[in-house]
Amino acid sequence: MDIKEYKQSAKLIRDNEIYKVYDLSDLNHLTVSLTELYPQKSTTGHSHNNADEVYVFIDGEGLIEVADRKIQVKAGDIMLVPAGDFHRVYNQGGKTLSFWTIFEKYEGRGK
Repeated sequence: MDIKEYKQSAKLIRDNEIYKVYDLSDLNHLTVSLTELYPQKSTTGHSHNNADEVYVFIDGEGLIEVADRKIQVKAGDIMLVPAGDFHRVYNQGGKTLSFWTIFEKYEGRGK
């Protein structure tokens, strides 16, 4: 499935001046989410007590904050976020920063 097919199958759950977020919840236990973060914007940041996450950056460049670390990211990078760690993504570039997030479904997201 390419990104165009993904967007046709997924549900657009957020669409505002910061980003677009699409969730695909076809699997029983995992959600695959696509975020398109606009230039010079950041996600609100959050943590999950009971869910690990995997971030796969597919286009653009920026910074991810995980717990007390800030790490530069670009297309092709993967970041593992352990359950309980606060995390936030910053788009520091001039074009949209796109990334997949894969996580276990939890109450309020994917279930």
